[in-house]
Amino acid sequence: MSFIGNIIWLIFGGFLAGLGYILGGLLLCITIIGIPFGMQSIRLGFATFAPFGKEVVESRRSGGCLTLFFDIIWIVLFGWEIAIAHLVAALVLAITIIGIPFAKQHFKLLPVALFPFQYRLE
Repeated sequence: MSFIGNIIWLIFGGFLAGLGYILGGLLLCITIIGIPFGMQSIRLGFATFAPFGKEVVESRRSGGCLTLFFDIIWIVLFGWEIAIAHLVAALVLAITIIGIPFAKQHFKLLPVALFPFQYRLE
């Protein structure tokens, strides 16, 4: 069932969303300071390609001061916009019965979009 969900997800916007994350991550990797943020954006892009069948888990590296610092910078610069986009998409999709599984995937991506250094999809 997750294979079919992922195919439908890719056709109706998941591919473009993942591609946007990856291209944004590549642009962030141009500068040395942006490399950690670019790598998280690329990781989020690949997770966005196929969210069905995955769950949000805490990263093995989470809990340190640097992780917290990077998450705060991420939230201030990028994360809140991405989280609002996922929230709006989830609310719009939740209007119909057919859209509810896709809305659940957007809700699943919310903590990863806000705290990419602390959480990941696995």
